[in-house]
Amino acid sequence: MQPPPSGFTARLRRAVTGAADTPLVFLGNFEVENQWAVGEPALPRVGAHAGSAVVNRMDEFALLLGGKADHVVLKTALDDGYRAYLEGLGLALPTVHVVAGQDPRRTVSEDALADPELLRTLSALAADGARLTGHGISTVEEELAERTGLRLAAPAAAVCKRVNSKVYSRRLADEFGIRQARGWACETLEELAEAFAAAGELVAAGRKVVVKDAFGVSGKGIVVLDSKKRLARLHRMAVAQAERAAGDGTAPRTALVVEEWVAKRADLNYQFTVGQDGSVHFDFVKELLTEGGVHKGHRMPARLTGPQVAEVAETADRLGERLAADGYFGVVGVDAMVDPDGGLYPVVEINARNNMSTYQSVIHDVLAGPDEVAVARHFTVRPRRPLPFAELREVLDGLLLTERGPRPRGLFVNNYATVNAAAADAGADGFEGRLYGVLVAASDAEVAALDTGITRRLAAHTDRSST
Repeated sequence: MQPPPSGFTARLRRAVTGAADTPLVFLGNFEVENQWAVGEPALPRVGAHAGSAVVNRMDEFALLLGGKADHVVLKTALDDGYRAYLEGLGLALPTVHVVAGQDPRRTVSEDALADPELLRTLSALAADGARLTGHGISTVEEELAERTGLRLAAPAAAVCKRVNSKVYSRRLADEFGIRQARGWACETLEELAEAFAAAGELVAAGRKVVVKDAFGVSGKGIVVLDSKKRLARLHRMAVAQAERAAGDGTAPRTALVVEEWVAKRADLNYQFTVGQDGSVHFDFVKELLTEGGVHKGHRMPARLTGPQVAEVAETADRLGERLAADGYFGVVGVDAMVDPDGGLYPVVEINARNNMSTYQSVIHDVLAGPDEVAVARHFTVRPRRPLPFAELREVLDGLLLTERGPRPRGLFVNNYATVNAAAADAGADGFEGRLYGVLVAASDAEVAALDTGITRRLAAHTDRSST
C-alpha cells in the first residue's frame, strides 16, 4: 500500500476528515463565488456572469494536491507530455477521472453532474470510503455529493457561503479590533445610506473610496470612486436593485462593503488550516503580485520582518478559532496589506476556501528548499493552434525546472490545461491562453532573468508559428 502523502496534503486530510489515510476526490471548481452570489444583491453592473473557458480549466490545479491514493475530476484528459513532465519530477499523481462532453462555460462540478457514467464511478469511490473536497463548496458540490454518496470533506455550503462574504470579514475584524481601512459593512438600506454619506465626506476631502460586492472574485465586483456624483449614482442604483429584488414583500437588503482607499506598500496572502477539532495550523504568508487589481502571482517568502510575520500568525489563530466556532473547517486564505510605513492591515478579506497559493504547496513540500526564492505567476500565450506540452518543453529548454535536487532552478509548470483552453474559439489571430507556473531560483535577480527569458521565448515562438 502506498503511504499517504506528507506535507500540506496530509495536514489537509487530517483537518477535513480526521484521518491521515482517507482518500480524497478533488474538484477544482474555481470562482465558486459565482454560485454563492446567486440570489444575492450585488453591485448593479456586476451580478452573475458567464464562466470563462480559461478560468474553468484552472481545475487542473487540483491535480497537484493529491497523492497516489487520491482522485481528481478534470474537464479534459492530461496532456501526455505534461503528465510525463510531472512524473519525471517524481511526483505521485492521483487517479484522473475525465468528464464526458465538457462545456467550457461550466465548472468541473457542473460537468460531473451531467455525466451519468462518471457519477457511477464516483459512487463506487464513495463505497470505498473516499470523501469529496473542492476549491470551495456550494450547492452544486452538495448535489454532487448527494448523487454519488460521497461524503463532503468540508462544511455545508451554507456555512462556506456565510464565512466567505466580505461583510462577514469586515464585521469580524471590527469585532476583534483588528486594524482595517475605515469602512462599513452594509446589509440593510439604512446601513448603506450611512456608509455612502460617510464615503461622500471622504470623497469631498479628496480621498478615494472602494465599494465591494460581498461575493466578488478576481477583481470583479469592486468599484473605486473619487467623485461624489458617481458615488451618489451607484448608491441610487444599489437601492433600486435591492428594492426590485425584494418584490416578494420582504425588506430590501444589500451585501456591500464600503471602505476608504488607503495607501499600501505590498499585498499579502496568508493561509491557515482549521481542523474539525477546532485546531488551527498557520501554513504560510506570501507576497501578492497584482496588476490592475487582479491577482497575478505570489512571491515566496514574503519580504516581512519577524514581528510582522508574528502579527500575521497571531491574527490567523484568532480568525481560525472564530471560524471553527462558526462551523467552518478546512483551508482559509486571508488577504492583507502592508502600509507605506511597514504597519499591517492584517485582514482585508477572508477567503474560506482554497486559494491560488494553496496549489503551490508542492513547491514547499517537494521541489524547493527554504533558501530558494519562488515566484508564482502566469504567462500569456497566443498560439494559432493547440500547443502540445512536448513542443513547449522544447521552446523553454533550459528554463524549465526538470530535476529535483539541492539547488532547483527554473519554471515549474503547475497547470497546462489553461494554455489551450480557448483553442476552440480561435480566430484569425489565434487564441489567448495562460501558462501557469512557479519560478524557482536563488535570488530575485535570477527569478527576473528567468521571467525575461521565458517571456521572450514564448513571444518568439508565437511569432514563428504564425508565419
